[in-house]
Amino acid sequence: MKSRDSLIRLKRFQVDEKRRRMAQIEAMINEFTRMANDLEREIATEEQRSGINDSTHFAYSTYARAARTRRDNVMQSADELRGQLEEARQRLEDSIEELGKVQSLEGREKAGEPIANASVQSLRVAGA
Repeated sequence: MKSRDSLIRLKRFQVDEKRRRMAQIEAMINEFTRMANDLEREIATEEQRSGINDSTHFAYSTYARAARTRRDNVMQSADELRGQLEEARQRLEDSIEELGKVQSLEGREKAGEPIANASVQSLRVAGA
């Protein structure tokens, strides 16, 4: 029985850990999205200041070009994190399913114990 309780605690810990991991990834995605939006505003401000919106123009702002590159890299990182989030979501679902199986086994055992004890007692009474 103790090993079953330990297994349930372990499975709950794993589920909680996977939830924390998902929350971390979601927070990172939100932060990267915020950073990309800030960079987008900076790019627009710099283009407005310089009066050149064409990034292929020879006099295009070096700062705006660097900010565009940074924004693109941040968005690529956010996209990669979205893939990791899907994987983490699948792992969480699997862990929840495993926890449910272990808990249902424990429930069956607990439900089966009184029946088994009643059967033994009825045999004792019948045999006595």
